[in-house]
Amino acid sequence: MNNFDLIVIGSGPGGYIAAIRASQLGMKVAVVEKESLGGVCLNWGCIPTKALLKSAQVFDYLNHAKDYGMEVAEAKANFPEVIKRSRSVAEGMSKGVQFLMKKNNIEVIYGYGKVLPGKRVEVTLTEGGIKIYKANNVLLATGGRAKQLFSLPIDGKKIIDYRKAMVIPELPKNMVIVGAGAIGVEFAYFYQTMGTQVTLIEFFDTILPLEDKEVGKTLEKIYTKKGMTILTSSKVLSTKIDNEKVQLLVNTKTGEQVIETDIVLSAAGVVANIENIGLELCGIQTENDKVKVNAFYQTNVEGVYAIGDIVKGQALAHVASAEGIIAVEHMANHHPQPLDYGNIPGCTYCSPEVASVGITEQKAKEKGLDVLVGKFPFSASGKAKAAGKSDGFVKLIIDKKYGEVLGAHFIGENVTEMIAEIIVARKLETTGMQILKSVHPHPTMSEAIMEAAAAAYGEVIHL
Repeated sequence: MNNFDLIVIGSGPGGYIAAIRASQLGMKVAVVEKESLGGVCLNWGCIPTKALLKSAQVFDYLNHAKDYGMEVAEAKANFPEVIKRSRSVAEGMSKGVQFLMKKNNIEVIYGYGKVLPGKRVEVTLTEGGIKIYKANNVLLATGGRAKQLFSLPIDGKKIIDYRKAMVIPELPKNMVIVGAGAIGVEFAYFYQTMGTQVTLIEFFDTILPLEDKEVGKTLEKIYTKKGMTILTSSKVLSTKIDNEKVQLLVNTKTGEQVIETDIVLSAAGVVANIENIGLELCGIQTENDKVKVNAFYQTNVEGVYAIGDIVKGQALAHVASAEGIIAVEHMANHHPQPLDYGNIPGCTYCSPEVASVGITEQKAKEKGLDVLVGKFPFSASGKAKAAGKSDGFVKLIIDKKYGEVLGAHFIGENVTEMIAEIIVARKLETTGMQILKSVHPHPTMSEAIMEAAAAAYGEVIHL
């Protein structure tokens, strides 16, 4: 009864999807989960944060109803109900994964799992006791957790991580968010919109430092206009808690300053959960605090695979899902193609949204590439103007000689839904000119992609 074709340790978007694909391929599968099915993404990340952001967006619409010719009474946010809705969405999605496990005959073992030599898995069961299971293959999908900064020790009360930021009981008057990557700017939008005075601190010279610089600077202007304080090229040197307030000593562009706030959110990224999962016991190799794997996610130990945040690559839910499918198809001798990490979309769900793929304009210049850059602002888009959401732009980086779309960088309303066009175009090796000559529907936000391609080739109509 304890023998399986595959045991997956971790049920996040990498683990549970890998388990389902393995079941589809005829394997007898078990999943080991120490908390809730769906992992951090579904329970404490991707899904509940989107629910919070939607509540903030609705509140924002109500506060600007006049702009749309509406008259409504003063909108009030019921913060506990906003949090409750977010948790309800997450719980519903987790139940959905439970259903999928049953539907695909996957055994769920609740407990803390670690791999042992000989393709065995030891589980410290949630209900008590320890059990050993055996498998032909083991897939490590243990995910990541909030990164701790030495100068910003998380205590869960005054200095919190993203999990606590989703369930704090009442709206703080002010908040400092340290780290302006995707997690930081999303929470910054949520809390500022709900009524908290937010200060956003970023070590690099622009917020969203992994994005095209023009995107980061545009979002910075929008956030500043919204009333947010943004400190780039800044670093927290130390913190102390005094009289229920947090005092941060921050080294800014203009020198050191002390910032006092009710609460601090540390959003400095994630680290891999590779401790106490059996790596040393099995002699599984690591590199730069990640599990070392080949193109099909095999570790150096036969029959043991690893995917998601614990391996090299973008720490994104959709990346983990793709890796999980490739790993189990490789186990089943289906000869999958390795994942193209150069064609992975990055999405940030603040408002306006940000989405991108491929290289930035700066990177193209650094590489000395001969490129065409086409940019189309949403201020010239009829659909965006009609929606009252004309901030942002679409920017395409196109190879001048061959027409290859080297990069795409969007900031605007709903652009996370638009980036898929470029992903498919790049996968099919579609040229910028072919995008330009593909008729896009009017009026839509997506026709800005066609217009950006037109701008690159000097054929833009609406500028």
